[in-house]
Amino acid sequence: MLADDLVLSVVDQSPMRRGGTAAQALVETVELAQSAESLGYTRYWVAEHHNSSSFSGSSPEVLIGQIAANTDSIRVGSGGVMLMHYSALKVAEQFKILDSFYPGRIDLGIGRAPGSDRLTSAALAYPRLQADLKKFPQQVIDLLGFLSGKLNKEHPFSRVRAQPGPASETTPEVWLLGSSDYSARLAALIGVPFAFADFFGDMRKHGPSVVETYRREFKPSMVLDIPKVNIALQVLCAPTTEEALYLGTSRNVNKAASFLKQQPEMHGLLHPTEATNYPLNQEGQRFMENFRKSYIDGNPEEVRKEILEVANLYGVTEVSIVTNCYAFQDRLRSYELIAEAISQGVTIATITEALAGMGGAVFLSAE
Repeated sequence: MLADDLVLSVVDQSPMRRGGTAAQALVETVELAQSAESLGYTRYWVAEHHNSSSFSGSSPEVLIGQIAANTDSIRVGSGGVMLMHYSALKVAEQFKILDSFYPGRIDLGIGRAPGSDRLTSAALAYPRLQADLKKFPQQVIDLLGFLSGKLNKEHPFSRVRAQPGPASETTPEVWLLGSSDYSARLAALIGVPFAFADFFGDMRKHGPSVVETYRREFKPSMVLDIPKVNIALQVLCAPTTEEALYLGTSRNVNKAASFLKQQPEMHGLLHPTEATNYPLNQEGQRFMENFRKSYIDGNPEEVRKEILEVANLYGVTEVSIVTNCYAFQDRLRSYELIAEAISQGVTIATITEALAGMGGAVFLSAE
């Protein structure tokens, strides 16, 4: 694949740093979206997490409105709405309102996972019973019906219209998100675009076969004629490999601590120096080494090469970038370097020349 063929997008989990606040993280998400638009990224998706000490985006539909209001052309959406917690009608109405304000710019990515722990999932449903995941496919079909105004006539709610209505000239672009054959097959059966979560880590052993299953079983629909795939990758780019690996320790230790149920005591991503010295046990170390295998951390030339290789592996022309680190300026710089590397083929020589113009020094801006 040539870099010119690749479209870049963003998935933002609105990470919090230790000592920072959720409010700061949300403001940074809007600022990062503005920069992503100016850098040429195509989509900007925000995640849904609940009761998290590290990620602040608990209401993607509200955050989408703020981002769209403060940008001009970039598509803005959810990566994604955890549909099990909500009614299809309510989600349809929320996103139809967003589409009314920002026609042709809204994406609705939906996921089957709870986006939280079991207790929090119960709290989201209380005092009702939690949703039966076996009914998730019907929820997706109902959501599409409410968005389009074309529910099956035999449906018990066929006379209910999602407002604002009638259906406008544009409608949110619906994506099904997932990391398994289940999500791929459902997206193929319903005929909607599929976004694969490679950024979870250690997904590449089965990821390409999941995407191939989606393509092989895809059935055209009123939404989509041919398969459409987006791959989300975990990437951190810095002027040097050493700095990228250093900055990545904050993200790596945070995920390992979450696996060990130690995340609440962190209250945000640690400074990379503190993360480097964090006392992970052997189980945590093994877990971290495993999920890091498919993370892309490095200098611009390395990152460019690996992103293109993974895009070739999956056979996709659109890649979404997930970048989590301690300092906002390092996260922003990473997205800048990635965009420049992909669009212009930036090499180590280019970075060296740029650094020479700064006096030849490399500054770690995570302080």
